Amino acid sequence: QVRLVETGGGLVQAGGSLRLSCAASGRTFGTANMGWFRQAPGKEREFVAGIIFSGSRLAYSDSVKGRFTISRDNAKNTVYLQMNSLKPEDAAEYYCALGRLGLRVGMSGEEYDYWGQGTKVTVSS
Repeated sequence: QVRLVETGGGLVQAGGSLRLSCAASGRTFGTANMGWFRQAPGKEREFVAGIIFSGSRLAYSDSVKGRFTISRDNAKNTVYLQMNSLKPEDAAEYYCALGRLGLRVGMSGEEYDYWGQGTKVTVSS
């Protein structure tokens, strides 16, 4: 049974920073691609960032490129999302997802098999 637990969400002013963490258990983390997605009220879930199993390939949505950084620590079974220069439009529930090993970062939710419960990010203007 795979379990993903996100932490680090909260309320931040526009321009501020937050660091989300996602701790994984239940399978070999080092052989899984990982992704961050978000969903704002009334909107569809969208890809934010992804990283392949080795950490050597990353991908970001255009809306967060240059402001967010995804990283992983396979020794700690944890993936991170550093979010800088936050904007009100970044406010959403953020989910981490675990997918199959691959050399390409999946940007579709269908490419991920397991999901966390989400952590809420609120950005005040």
